[in-house]
Amino acid sequence: MRTLIAILMLALAATASAASKQELDAEVKQALADFRKHTGAGAELSKQASGILVFPNVIKAGIGIGGEFGEGALLVKGKTAAYYNIAAASIGLQLGAQARSQIVLFMNDKVLAEFRKSEGWKAGVDGSVALATLGAAGAIDTETAKQPIIGFIFSNKGLMYNLSFEGAKITKVSK
Repeated sequence: MRTLIAILMLALAATASAASKQELDAEVKQALADFRKHTGAGAELSKQASGILVFPNVIKAGIGIGGEFGEGALLVKGKTAAYYNIAAASIGLQLGAQARSQIVLFMNDKVLAEFRKSEGWKAGVDGSVALATLGAAGAIDTETAKQPIIGFIFSNKGLMYNLSFEGAKITKVSK
């Protein structure tokens, strides 16, 4: 039990150390390239999106009580518009640690503008994120593809139950 708590604390502490602007830009670029390489449907949707929020390395860990944290950037027309962090806490059946990438596509200018003007955007409260799951040949459910905000979670490096954006708070930060 102590070992798992230590792992949780180390994982979150390592993530909490902020990456430089240049490091984060490079990580965002790589995560977006990996995303587009792994899912053709996601790549097509990302080309249609008004904005793309990329969190290249979100660490989630928990032993009954859990947390997650990551840093990322909002891309508008292929350029970095602002930097953000994502954080969440949870209580319940959970055990383990996981590193993953998360991408949120804002599919129209209205939802992108609402996100950008928010002081602290909370998934599920300020906007519902349709979590995309990939089917055969990387296809995305047609109903999901029609949603105004679509989220992708990929590059799992560990196992953890409860893949979701719900309850995560996304806050603009200075870099």
